[in-house]
Amino acid sequence: MDNKIYVTPLSGRYASKEMNEVWSNDNKYSTWRRLWIALAETEKELGINITEEQIQEMKNNVENIDYDIVAKREAECRHDVMAHVYEFGVKCPKAKPIIHLGATSCYVTDNTDVILMRQALGLVKQKLLLVINNLKEFALKNKGVTCLGYTHFQPAQLTTVGKRATLWLQDLLEDFEELEFVEDHMKLLGCKGTTGTQESFMKLFKDEDKVKQIDGKIAEKMGFDKVYAVSGQTYTRKLDSRVLNVLSEIAQSASKFANDMRLLQHEKELEEPFEKGQIGSSAMAYKRNPMRSERINSLSRHVMTLANDSAITAATQWLERTLDDSANKRICVPEAFLAVDAILILYANISTNIVVYENVIKTNMMAELPFMGTEEILMGAVLKGGDRQELHEKIRVYSMEAGKQVKEFGRPNDLVDRIAADESFGLTKEEILHVLNPDNLCGRAQNQVEDFIKEHVNPVLEKNKNLLENVDVEVKV
Repeated sequence: MDNKIYVTPLSGRYASKEMNEVWSNDNKYSTWRRLWIALAETEKELGINITEEQIQEMKNNVENIDYDIVAKREAECRHDVMAHVYEFGVKCPKAKPIIHLGATSCYVTDNTDVILMRQALGLVKQKLLLVINNLKEFALKNKGVTCLGYTHFQPAQLTTVGKRATLWLQDLLEDFEELEFVEDHMKLLGCKGTTGTQESFMKLFKDEDKVKQIDGKIAEKMGFDKVYAVSGQTYTRKLDSRVLNVLSEIAQSASKFANDMRLLQHEKELEEPFEKGQIGSSAMAYKRNPMRSERINSLSRHVMTLANDSAITAATQWLERTLDDSANKRICVPEAFLAVDAILILYANISTNIVVYENVIKTNMMAELPFMGTEEILMGAVLKGGDRQELHEKIRVYSMEAGKQVKEFGRPNDLVDRIAADESFGLTKEEILHVLNPDNLCGRAQNQVEDFIKEHVNPVLEKNKNLLENVDVEVKV
């Protein structure tokens, strides 16, 4: 790393080596060369006088890029594609006359963008599956750990730690489904010329049937089965918007999880991993800050704003081609992928090692439990002959008084004692406490966890189990 110039933290600090390699110059410009080879092979197959020797010369130099020559030439011509055409021609003197024949710059730039986005989506897909698998194991392990549920971050009916994890899982399954849809529907631009009419190829071949075969042949050589049927000079920028929307959705889900972790860590119920030598605060040595969850929130905001970039670009393209997309695309597309990669690395790390403090969870729950069970207490009293409306009002008043004891004086919740002392309820303290058994106040939470994982999570993991091998999720900092 050159410490005298700015390097984005996304590549230097947060994202994986594999994701950085996808967006590297070597991968980008060698893909340009593979596209030029695919074009030359296609033209040869359709009758243009191109020799096998010329094609082989290009193949021998796919990775042999002299960036100094490129930089010098681009400084002269102010055109990156033509600088690379020139440098490739220097390396391939026999093939020089036919490199880029009939094509426009977007043939290599746009098709490469689609190829790189598909490669990057594959890495995102792997890490997303890993997080899904981690949360599945966590949900199953904690399906019966009863805890307070929260609405408005105020104590509400009971749930379980595992059931709450299924909510995080549900979001990720939605994201995975959308990712697969976008991945399955990605199309190459093909080779359609400056305004998308393939005019240059009509002049080159003088045979429309041959021209109609070009796109399909190039796509097949580059590993694609779909090509845009029509285009201007570029593929529709709706594709970038669609891809970045998927990344934004993953960031949204991860950020929701991270916020929940931060809230629960404040309650001392759950905690993200904290290494033996990790420092939580430079000033307060005792602190165990949820820094990884906070970083997920931070990076997620960036991804969500980048999705706006691609949406605005798609909305403001002029007619068959305008160049105000280029500089923006060079930044927002790779950065969105690098940031999501970093987010999923953090998410995978946390979800593998979430610490559950069951005793704290139980203490917090028991402090609020009398309030949580008032409906069950009311029903039990009514079954013993009580007046529902009269008792409802009494429970409301007693709840306010018990809440005052807790909030204003820091005393224990005495709601059970107040109700037991009122003969109109007809319930002993033991009967009330039996009604308030936490395990009886979670509805179908445990079974929901099991059913959801069996019916929705496991099929996805089983279908894609080969992608879970050798996934890099090392947190660098």
